[in-house]
Formats: sequence, structure tokens, C-alpha cells
Amino acid sequence: MKIQVELPDVKLGVVEADGVRVAPADTELARHIEHACDRLRREFTVEGLAESESTRTVRAMFRAWGVDPSKYRPSSEALQRRVVQGKGLYFVSNVVDIGNLGSIETAWPFGCYDRACLHPPIVFRHGTPGERYEGIGKRVWHLEGRPALADAEGPFGSPISDSTRSMVTESAPAILTVIYAPSCASDTSMDEALTRLSERLAKFAGASATRAEICR
Repeated sequence: MKIQVELPDVKLGVVEADGVRVAPADTELARHIEHACDRLRREFTVEGLAESESTRTVRAMFRAWGVDPSKYRPSSEALQRRVVQGKGLYFVSNVVDIGNLGSIETAWPFGCYDRACLHPPIVFRHGTPGERYEGIGKRVWHLEGRPALADAEGPFGSPISDSTRSMVTESAPAILTVIYAPSCASDTSMDEALTRLSERLAKFAGASATRAEICR
């Protein structure tokens, strides 16, 4: 599923997965997540995390979009801060947990969406006046001037907070996962992230087919 990119200083890693079985994370996936959290806690303090190169490049990407990352925190930084503060990650489902694992490993925002709820064409752009949606676990999310993934029906996702319209539930047979990476990220590092994501979706969520690409 090709995504048209209209915002600067970003490239999107896209993985489509079919035949997915959405369920609670199994013991092995939970162990992978706990090990990643342990590594992050050993490597960073909250202050050190804010000063890291990976955090700075994602924040610079937000500023290029005209968004203050200290006011509207990238979802990846929010997850990493939670881990470093000793709070751990929420366990939601195997698919969402796989995305969160990739996000804390790369420091890039990941978004996981129910593909059946999406209606191409899909564009990554600024929200326009009056655009909003119900955010997952949050009140209404106003999108004017903020980054948004939008399909033919309007916005459904963001590297800050995603919508309930496209959220992954146990009834989702196919998913779209989007990695929001700074343009300075190498294609090699993005390919590695896309490969890990595809392999984990196959192993831990039973995905029978995956397609991956980088959109710029």
C-alpha cells in the first residue's frame, strides 16, 4: 500500500501483513520485550535519553513539520521514557506489542492499523482546520497543523497518537504498520527494522504474507 509523503525530513517504512492472528503476547514475545526494556534502562537515564542522537533526530523531524516535540511528544519517546522511568510497557496484543518493541529499539514512532478500515489513497500530511479524531485512550485529538496519516475518509493515524477508527483489534485479519523515521536514517537501518518487524509478525502473530517498502 503506497503512501504519498507530503511532509519534509521524513521517510516511512511500511509493512503490510496478511493472515494475522491478533491475540495476547505469548511468553517468548513478552521475554523479548522485557529484555529490550532492561537494555534501555541500563543504557539511559531520562536525562540521557533526551540528549541521545536518536531522540534529537526525531525531535528535529517534528520541528521540520512545525510541531513542538516538547509539547506533542513523539510516541517513541513517550514509550522510551516510560521504560526508563521503570514503568514498563503496556501489553495490548501481539501485533501492537511487536510495534512497541520496534519503537523502543529504534526510537522511531511506529503505528499499527487495521488495513480493512483503510480506504486508499493514503497520504502523510498536515492536518487541516477542523480535522480531528478520537484518539486511542485519549480524548478527541485535534490535527490542524499536526502530522497525520489520512485515507479517503480522512485522518486515522499520527506519530503522536492514533485513532480508534483504525486501531488493531482481535478481528483484524490484515494490518498495516508504518514506521515514521527521520530522513537522515539510513536505508540499511530501515531495511533492518522492516525485516525484524516482518519476521516478528510471522513468528508471533502468524502472518502468512508480508510486504515491505520505504516511502519518501
